[in-house]
Amino acid sequence: MKNNNALITKILLSLCVLHSVPGARGFTPASPFKTHHGQNNLIRSSTTTTLNYHKAAGHAMPAIKLDPEEAKLQANLAEHQQNAPRLGWATDIRTLVQYNHGFAVMSTISKSDPGFPGGSVVGFAPDVDGRPVFCFSGMSTHTQDLLANPKCSVTIAAKEFKGAADGRVNLMGTCKLVPTAEDREACKEIYRKKHPGAFWTDFGDFNWFRMEIEKIRFVGGFARAGSVTPEEYKDAKPDAISEFGMQIASHMNDDHQEATIAMISNEIPGMEVKEAMITSVDALGMYVKVTRTPRASDQPQQSKLRLPFPRPATDRKDVRTIIVEMTQAAAAAAEK
Repeated sequence: MKNNNALITKILLSLCVLHSVPGARGFTPASPFKTHHGQNNLIRSSTTTTLNYHKAAGHAMPAIKLDPEEAKLQANLAEHQQNAPRLGWATDIRTLVQYNHGFAVMSTISKSDPGFPGGSVVGFAPDVDGRPVFCFSGMSTHTQDLLANPKCSVTIAAKEFKGAADGRVNLMGTCKLVPTAEDREACKEIYRKKHPGAFWTDFGDFNWFRMEIEKIRFVGGFARAGSVTPEEYKDAKPDAISEFGMQIASHMNDDHQEATIAMISNEIPGMEVKEAMITSVDALGMYVKVTRTPRASDQPQQSKLRLPFPRPATDRKDVRTIIVEMTQAAAAAAEK
């Protein structure tokens, strides 16, 4: 019990330091578990989401014979994950685009090589409606492509992207020159906030483009792929907790991974993992990449699971409080 109390105290003190970091911005959901069509675009479970977004067909998996105890654990895990609160897909996508590092892959219809697509890594910033804004040189091949044919797609990966288990979105539509001086100034302000060192935005041979989104394809990780409409995307708001969520995730991964492992064991009985790395934190919980060796196997496996909060977090301080509460609950359960 003494060791558990020491662990909780250590996390509490270190999260206090995180809470004091300036520049954090929080929000308070008016009704945290409204469906996709509610103002906050938050959903309670994946069962609900099938009614609220256009879900793609899943992969066919071959039948695998499991150890009985492992089969029971997998059934419990599946039920837990199905009921774990998640952001709605439109919110998830808006969040990914908003807090991305500001670079993406743009695919255009090549002017110089007819019949082939062109691809470029480009800087962008989302406007208030989530539309990507760009500042392109007149000499760039993608600029010439867009002037000849504005149809394009932009592929944006989550800021924490490291592999197939992480989120990415493909926006399709048309990208055209911003028509008015007033709009161009607004685009410049948005872009410079995302890219403060973008001195080229003052050059006369650089032009402002804005994308009008017509189709959206989203992959949130394994077995999580589909789409939302442009209207759903526009109406959604980015999750404010995610803006500083990676700071919390990095701190927990560096200093308190044992607490994350304990929280998982308490939340999902029988789920014993050797490694637990938080990949993202939002208002409703955390995604965690875990490493474990299934029963009757000698090969470690990695997967990503959802670790929900007991209630929606409203700001940085509240995230700290919730994590401490979850750590305390895990410690108490371990003592029984």
